[in-house]
Amino acid sequence: MKHCRKPNTILRRNSAEHGFTLIELLVVLIIIGILAGYVGPKIMGRPEEAKRTKAAMQIKGLETALHLYKLDNGTYPSTEQGLQALVQAPESGRLPPKWREGGYLEKASVPKDPWSNEFVYFSPGVNADFDLSSYGPDGESGGEEENADINSWEIE
Repeated sequence: MKHCRKPNTILRRNSAEHGFTLIELLVVLIIIGILAGYVGPKIMGRPEEAKRTKAAMQIKGLETALHLYKLDNGTYPSTEQGLQALVQAPESGRLPPKWREGGYLEKASVPKDPWSNEFVYFSPGVNADFDLSSYGPDGESGGEEENADINSWEIE
């Protein structure tokens, strides 16, 4: 028995089947516009929330370094010595007897908050042995909602 092979046939499409029509493209663009209008503002608010979370994490890290400083030296750095005492041995005020060579922070500098402002440190603090804060995006004490301060005594 002999097999017959059919020649390969190429199906040709008419021009309407080659792409999208203008109406189809407009419908897709409208749907994308509606989604962008709804989802965009929700996504855009997230960077500020991420910065607030980063500031809280930085404060927790600085708290840990301050606790290690106290374990070695018996006291926290004074307000005047500031957080700089975590990276460089203080030369004024109550000098630390057992300051750790290399400092108490992984990098040899005190980090700035996510808004490029200095953290605010007081020792003794009003709320605890020390108070550590980021004044948020406005860089000023106080504020509400997105400009609210992030304080060590309020972080869980």
